[in-house]
Amino acid sequence: MDLDKIRLTQYSHGAGCGCKIAPDVLDRILKSSSEHCTGINHPNLLVGNEHKDDAAAMDIGNGQAILSTTDFFMPIVDDPFDFGRIAATNAISDIYAMGGSPLMAIAILGWPLEKLPAEVAALVIAGGRQVCTSAGIPLAGGHSIDAPEPIFGLAVTGIVPTKNLKTNAKAKAGDLLYLTKPLGIGLLTTAEKKGLLLDQDQNRATELMCQLNRIGSTLSSLPQVHAITDITGFGLAGHLLELCQAADLSAEIDFKNLPILSNIDYYIRKNCLPGGTHRNKQACGDKIHTSAIEHDAIVFDPQTSGGILISVAPEYSAQLEALLHEHELPHKPLGKMVEPIPNTPRIVVR
Repeated sequence: MDLDKIRLTQYSHGAGCGCKIAPDVLDRILKSSSEHCTGINHPNLLVGNEHKDDAAAMDIGNGQAILSTTDFFMPIVDDPFDFGRIAATNAISDIYAMGGSPLMAIAILGWPLEKLPAEVAALVIAGGRQVCTSAGIPLAGGHSIDAPEPIFGLAVTGIVPTKNLKTNAKAKAGDLLYLTKPLGIGLLTTAEKKGLLLDQDQNRATELMCQLNRIGSTLSSLPQVHAITDITGFGLAGHLLELCQAADLSAEIDFKNLPILSNIDYYIRKNCLPGGTHRNKQACGDKIHTSAIEHDAIVFDPQTSGGILISVAPEYSAQLEALLHEHELPHKPLGKMVEPIPNTPRIVVR
């Protein structure tokens, strides 16, 4: 088999974080499983799955907490090395989204050996190892199985001072919202599969998906940053909804202030919406109000290895914007957290 001619996305039914089980279906799974495991609590568990946070956190004493997460998916790009890089970046992001620093990673590999040679899997792992090296951690082992479709990801362990632990549950009314990567990754990757990607957008999505969310570790020491989560397969709307529900708040989004990739209007006109967009909108039901079709295409677009969503006290906004600008990240507030109003949507996009 000519390795240069392999297109990984042809070997899977889904792509990247768009493979995620829809949030409404996941709710049913978790609710059903919890009914069979009542009364199981650990006194040192600081963060479990109560609010669908990005990682679990365990108090290990001496003012430190261990973070643990896992994330894996099927190929979102055809190049094996880039697939490994993207999957690894996405998994490590969960640690950054808790304000932590990664310590080490373990690989998760499912590979269709009858369809794809082992040499291709080696390239995937090499891509993941490169990202781990960039993050300053070892890829210390892993587990593999013979699977019908290619799957790759990491289980990542991190650490954070307990007092600096960030979750998605502590946003406050009046907080301003910031996002550290532009939206539209799902649209670009779908356009590429359809052969509609513009020349000027070649590799743009891959560059973004391989950009580590290191800023999360920096944000952890800032008490004015009340909540953080990363934006992945449920899109901005789905993950912001989790943040709202965890804090019992609502959110108002100013669409014109959203960071959005270039030429997105063109891809929307060409109907490059991934299937996850429609699934995300359906899952959110009437909890999110949008006023235009293009709003749906952006806020429900499933992101793979997307940015960090930050909820920060308004009086600290200037300092945060300066910090984001210093790191060459988007630094315009896209909306704010507000008190909920009964019988109205949790999120309104204007």
